[in-house]
Amino acid sequence: KAIFSDYLSGFVLCSSVENGRPLDPADWAVIDVVNYFRTAGFEEQASAFQEQEIDGKSLLLMTRNDVLTGLSLKLGPALKIYEYHVKPLQTQHLKNNSL
Repeated sequence: KAIFSDYLSGFVLCSSVENGRPLDPADWAVIDVVNYFRTAGFEEQASAFQEQEIDGKSLLLMTRNDVLTGLSLKLGPALKIYEYHVKPLQTQHLKNNSL
């Protein structure tokens, strides 16, 4: 069982369509968002995205305040999640879709 779990976590680390998560965050299901934050090192905080049913479209609409207060996360991890993950995903999505 542990081997299978390790295999799956390694599998999700690949950043491509093959990992089951679409490249465009707007197409992510709730589980894709959760897995993204788990593989980014936010195992504990990832469950908050599941509890709030944050899918890719919702993630791309989140403001800094949504992340800092709406998810009931500790301030440090919440700031890192927004600055290093949510904001860059939003920026990349805008670049890719403004062509």
